[in-house]
Amino acid sequence: ARSFYKETDDMNRKRNHIIVFLAGFLCLTWFDQWTKHLAAGALVGNGPIVVWDGVFEFLYSENRGAAFGILQGRQGFFFAVAIAVFGFVAYAMAKLPAKKRYVPMEVCLVMVMAGAAGNLIDRVFHGYVVDFLYFKLIDFPIFNVADCYVTVGTALLLVLFLWYYSDEEFDMLLRRRGEEA
Repeated sequence: ARSFYKETDDMNRKRNHIIVFLAGFLCLTWFDQWTKHLAAGALVGNGPIVVWDGVFEFLYSENRGAAFGILQGRQGFFFAVAIAVFGFVAYAMAKLPAKKRYVPMEVCLVMVMAGAAGNLIDRVFHGYVVDFLYFKLIDFPIFNVADCYVTVGTALLLVLFLWYYSDEEFDMLLRRRGEEA
């Protein structure tokens, strides 16, 4: 009987983690799309909105490539990458134990998936990604909120992999169900 209750409790925790993950994903994706909508409405046909003269401004751009303008016009490639990201994140979420220790990884995964989804939505509905954040001081390529999610989520995942989780904690991602360490 005790085993049944433990399994039920574990399933409930896992379900709750997935519900929170999906809610976070939807909120982050919505926020990305909302900022792009606001940027397009305010910037298309107008000049940039200067936030800090010579340093940062909102500048509308339509990016048909990837980061830094590479791979222009390769929409099929970007769809495939987004699907691969979704698959990896779904797999990782299914394998991760529903424990507080793994919440930082879940947060990073939701950021990466929301970023991929935000830019994929643009590609599907517009044929390009709306970019509008521009650091003029260093002439950094124009980017958007989804790009921030992917960059920050990936960087934090790297930090977690290198300094927070042990190799043994990642072994569970490779194990099949029912396999013991």
